[in-house]
Amino acid sequence: MDKCPSDQQQTDTNRSIVAHPWRHDPEPTSRPAVTALSEEELALKEHVSAFAKEVIGPKVREMDDKGVMDPEIIAACFEMGIMGIEAPVEYGGVGLGFTAACVVIEEIAKVDPAVAVMVDIHNTLNITAFNRYATTEQKEKYFPRLCKSALSSFCLSESGSGSDAFALKTKAEWDEASQEWVLNGTKSWISNSKEAEIFIIFANTDFSEAHKGITAFIVDKSNPGIAVGAKEDKLGIRASSTCEVTLENCRVSKDAMLGKRGQGYKMAIELLNEGRIGIGAQMVGLALGAFENTLPYLHERKQFGRSVADFQGMQFQYARALMEIEAAKVLVYNAARLKEAKAPFVMEAAMAKLKATEVAQSTASQCIDWLGGIGFTKGMPAEKYYRDSKIGTIYEGTSNIQLVTIAKQIQAGYRV
Repeated sequence: MDKCPSDQQQTDTNRSIVAHPWRHDPEPTSRPAVTALSEEELALKEHVSAFAKEVIGPKVREMDDKGVMDPEIIAACFEMGIMGIEAPVEYGGVGLGFTAACVVIEEIAKVDPAVAVMVDIHNTLNITAFNRYATTEQKEKYFPRLCKSALSSFCLSESGSGSDAFALKTKAEWDEASQEWVLNGTKSWISNSKEAEIFIIFANTDFSEAHKGITAFIVDKSNPGIAVGAKEDKLGIRASSTCEVTLENCRVSKDAMLGKRGQGYKMAIELLNEGRIGIGAQMVGLALGAFENTLPYLHERKQFGRSVADFQGMQFQYARALMEIEAAKVLVYNAARLKEAKAPFVMEAAMAKLKATEVAQSTASQCIDWLGGIGFTKGMPAEKYYRDSKIGTIYEGTSNIQLVTIAKQIQAGYRV
């Protein structure tokens, strides 16, 4: 008869059953909730919340109707200091962490997701790119502008390279005679492009092997070889510009290369993994904005002699909606904290973006239902939140791409 396993053996057996090889659990500590903010982050949150309501709020509807980002809003964001959150103080930045950037994005998205994505791309993609890959000379040259006045644009996508982001055709060829790189190609669906003054362009310097030659270049708006096309007439986030960017014999010096030659593939992957957390923050803010703009009406609106919010059927709906928003927020801030701690976060970032974008769409849609007929009009903010929410499942990696990323991370833990 077999002997019963010892208590220790049984514990080890149980542990092997419940262990998840893809998880990177931190050591147990007395840490607060991942959504708890430091004093600096909390002060920033309150400051940006007031700014969004008082400065951005009055212009939201006009910007959406016209499909134009008000230049005064861009200037105000720079004046607020929120365009260089992670940039070093010595170059004019704020010097805070990635979570602080997510706080800013969330607070602005509560009021206008279009402004939030402008701030998001500038901070989580482009400021991060300069922080990590720029030379000291490039930081000295560009950071003061990026932090104080010059909006930036991240140019990766092309008409034939969406989810397959690195099947790009834009070329960068070295001209020995002039000692310059010559860029030719067209970038599509480029956010911030209409107002941007600094562009990060991804081009291929070597087509002999997939991904081998992809390299990033810094191109200034004043360069005669770069042209920005007409704005797309979009369903949502209409104030955020989305245009084609054409490069025709665009000449840049060797000092315009951001990072090393052929490093662009790795660079873009890393930046997009982080950028997805920013989009998650934008979508959490959007969901909260829709929710908080709708609940007062439910308490004011009377039907059958009582407020709509008092009916149990309605209570169950908005209780569940807020629970889902909070779940998405926890995923977003957990991913942000992991990124700041230099811990693995790729799967967590994908989960955060996927959940937050789904919750944003669900919440915005329900808010229109709760408002009834008035929710279907432009008299209430709900219909704009609803239109704005759709882009979340598309840009910076579609929902299917997030699921593929999550699945690959899970599989990696089981491979022998």
